Amino acid sequence: MSSGSGVAESGTRQRLRAVLVDVDDTLYSTTSFARRARENSVRAMIVAGLSLPFEAVMAELDEVVREFPSNYDRHYDSLLTRLPPSACGQVNPAVVIASGVVAYHETKWRELSASDDALEVLKRLGEKRGLLLGAATSGVPVKQAEKLVRLGVLKHLDPGGIFFAEQMGYSKHNPKFYAQACRVLGFPPGECMIVGDHPVRDIDSPKRAGMVTVLYRGGGKYGDERGETVPDYTIQNFWDLLEIVERDFQVVG
Repeated sequence: MSSGSGVAESGTRQRLRAVLVDVDDTLYSTTSFARRARENSVRAMIVAGLSLPFEAVMAELDEVVREFPSNYDRHYDSLLTRLPPSACGQVNPAVVIASGVVAYHETKWRELSASDDALEVLKRLGEKRGLLLGAATSGVPVKQAEKLVRLGVLKHLDPGGIFFAEQMGYSKHNPKFYAQACRVLGFPPGECMIVGDHPVRDIDSPKRAGMVTVLYRGGGKYGDERGETVPDYTIQNFWDLLEIVERDFQVVG
């Protein structure tokens, strides 16, 4: 069930002009997907000739991922430099690395999709005249855009409502990112809603910019973290979001 601070406790429903959603661990479970993709890549590397136990390679790869940012593009190269030189035997290390990379991307092609509830709720919200749907996310812009394409959500989003923090010169820790997004949309921040899983980047920052904040608790890696501010709402799934919009807000077509 949804919970919130009671934005509309007085009985007068607040006007809502835009809903912006985060991508990772919000539209889909990035954490569980990345785990499956890395496991598949390690299995493929072993098949290609890496002669070490699966558990040992996974443990080392997990350490590499913790040490280097998610957008680092040489995780598997770094992994092999940490393993004994004899681990590849007579197989060229580049072949082992390529096998892992291909397996990761094949998992992405097969399994990267938005949750069923997110797709259906975005469809229903998109049918409401006067309500703009968009995305506010962080990461390498082209990679984040690729996710939106693969997730199949672009058809529900307004082309002018897609914001990548790095493309705008900010991080999501900076409230100015959200304030600028609202200025681009031409809407007051108080009439714009943000939905995301990170208590600081997706809640504290936009709340300081004056937006309505919705914390998504769908099982991502930040489930135990707390921010400095209280979200206006907390949801477990996108059906909760639809209930909030229809119950507490006024959408004027």
